[in-house]
Amino acid sequence: MPTYAYACTACDHRFDAVQSFTEDSLTLCPECGGALRKQYGSVGVTFNGSGFYRTDSRGAAGAPASGSASSKAETSTAATPAPAATPASS
Repeated sequence: MPTYAYACTACDHRFDAVQSFTEDSLTLCPECGGALRKQYGSVGVTFNGSGFYRTDSRGAAGAPASGSASSKAETSTAATPAPAATPASS
């Protein structure tokens, strides 16, 4: 179950509460009875590597970049002739 951080708007009391996704958010401070608000922190996820950013896979005007995999595949299949059909022997 996820842990949510809360802070009281009246007394600034801060605490964590373990709640299921289906439970309603807490609204009253256990210390003073004031209104609570959820605290949202930064998420500990980073994306590293090539291909994540939009500019990594595009050229200057939205065309595929010269080094992209799709342009290499297009040039290699266009330059390679199809194999000739051989008659089947009976």
